[in-house]
Amino acid sequence: MDKSYPNPRLRRKDEKLQTNVSGVEKSNNRKDTKLQKSFWPISRIGSATMASLLVSLAALSCFFAKSMGKSPPFPDLLNARADELVAGLERGAWSSVDLIKVYISRIEEVNSFLHPVAEINPDALAIAANLDAERASGTIRSPLHGIPLLIKDNIATMDQMNNTAGSYALLGAKVPRDSGIARKLRAAGIVILGKASMSEWAYFRSSNSSSGWSAREGQVTGAYYPNMDPSGSSSGSGVSSSIGLAVASLGTETSGSILSPSSQNNLVGIKPTVGLTSRALVIPISERQDTVGPMARTVSDAASILSIIAGRDPDDNYTLVQPWESPPDYTQALNFSSLRGARIGIPRNAIPRSTTNQPMLEAFEDAIQVLKKAGATIVDNTNYSAYEEYLTDSSAAISSGSIVLDIDFVSDLPKYLSELTLNPHNITSVADLAKFTHNFPLEEYPQRNTASWDEGLSLGFDNENYRFWNAFQRTSYFGAEGGVTGSLKAYNVDALILPTQYSASIPALAGLPAITVPLGFYPSNTTAVKSEHWNLVQIAPGIPFGITFLGPKWSEEKLISYAFAFEQRTHTRLKVNPRVVPKTQLDNIVKA
Repeated sequence: MDKSYPNPRLRRKDEKLQTNVSGVEKSNNRKDTKLQKSFWPISRIGSATMASLLVSLAALSCFFAKSMGKSPPFPDLLNARADELVAGLERGAWSSVDLIKVYISRIEEVNSFLHPVAEINPDALAIAANLDAERASGTIRSPLHGIPLLIKDNIATMDQMNNTAGSYALLGAKVPRDSGIARKLRAAGIVILGKASMSEWAYFRSSNSSSGWSAREGQVTGAYYPNMDPSGSSSGSGVSSSIGLAVASLGTETSGSILSPSSQNNLVGIKPTVGLTSRALVIPISERQDTVGPMARTVSDAASILSIIAGRDPDDNYTLVQPWESPPDYTQALNFSSLRGARIGIPRNAIPRSTTNQPMLEAFEDAIQVLKKAGATIVDNTNYSAYEEYLTDSSAAISSGSIVLDIDFVSDLPKYLSELTLNPHNITSVADLAKFTHNFPLEEYPQRNTASWDEGLSLGFDNENYRFWNAFQRTSYFGAEGGVTGSLKAYNVDALILPTQYSASIPALAGLPAITVPLGFYPSNTTAVKSEHWNLVQIAPGIPFGITFLGPKWSEEKLISYAFAFEQRTHTRLKVNPRVVPKTQLDNIVKA
């Protein structure tokens, strides 16, 4: 790598923490008073006095526990849940600053060889200190106040961090404001810890690249097997969450980029209905298929995060068609008994069979029995009516699905670029981007080509052209009436299930929601299978895989309830640990 070119990977200020840090208000943005509330009852004394008293009592409790030889419990960050970490914040066992320090240490342990994190937020410690002070004074913005998350390197933040989609083309570019997602996170008191690495341009550039690779961030690899394919494009988000480099991460999906890396990295991933979460100032592929969602270690954490990031945003008109003024509290859907009486369908024609996926298929059959024992009625062969037609279309030289993504990217990316307040390389179109990529050595062209862009540019029309509209109508049919929603209606079922590996493409075409949950791991006698390009290991002993629940638009509550009921009966995530696990834990920081 040419070291003369600035690479800000993991840049952060190494400075002593100050509780009164200038500029915190700018980094943390204006408080959203609607989200501010105290969890503590206040009677005759003021909220600040009561909060201070409770913090003092919590500290005394910890002191006496230690004096009696009973140290407060420190959860293992490999599997720590958000509610465990919040409980420690509430009782004064640790602070948000402690959480930031421990996660930074864990990132630094593994980032030089797994590469899951593009950069750490230089303001994270200062923001955490401010949130600790708010908690001490009785201000709690949300149930996740003071909790750190990583977000994918295509979700813009108006701070010292970059937003590059993994490309040098946007390194140093500046946005006019936070993305809609970042605004919601900050208003909820969540610390944006940093940017997760990703497949460059959300894996929409090359026909000969690899999942998890980007010019700026290098090759992300998974932690369950050497040189493991992390799956893309939210690869860094998946690996980071899988080994506890943050409480959870945000990813984006156009077709499979939340579901697949979540499955491959033993996580819960929620791919929301297109329009449930804002895409404003998220670097796009397709306005018709892009969505932002959580990638977490538990269904409860994913539901908590979705409750915060969901909702309308005037800067994204797709969110304005939500069927509610304010979205549900998805944590209310965490019902152990939700499968009782549910009708669950299986579109068998979407499940190919081969010797390499046999362990996955066997685990899937076992999962069906779990669902039955939980009270669900399984309706088999609820097949997608247009699936064969979809396969035929997909095998065409330029499929309808390719036209939709190619032309949306050519049309939508310039809209994002036009909002930049600083554009160092003056890139205003996909043609400009291709020229930069072809001529900038660190972009590794032509070893990794630009086939996706070349195809889109060669078509010669935009997404207002009738040829685009015809292709979009066709793909929407494959996803909806000929796919998921058609199957739900024809067989009168509440949701569908599939192995996650085969679940993503059809609902993506119609902007439908899905949630993946850990299902199993490849056994010790599995023969390793490598990717076609760059030899990343995709199947091998100990590599995880998941099961997906699918439903119609706006059905996230129901899908979360089913996923939670399944998770609580299996706890698959805990059965196999990654081969690479950071060693730093909270007690190393708190006791230091």
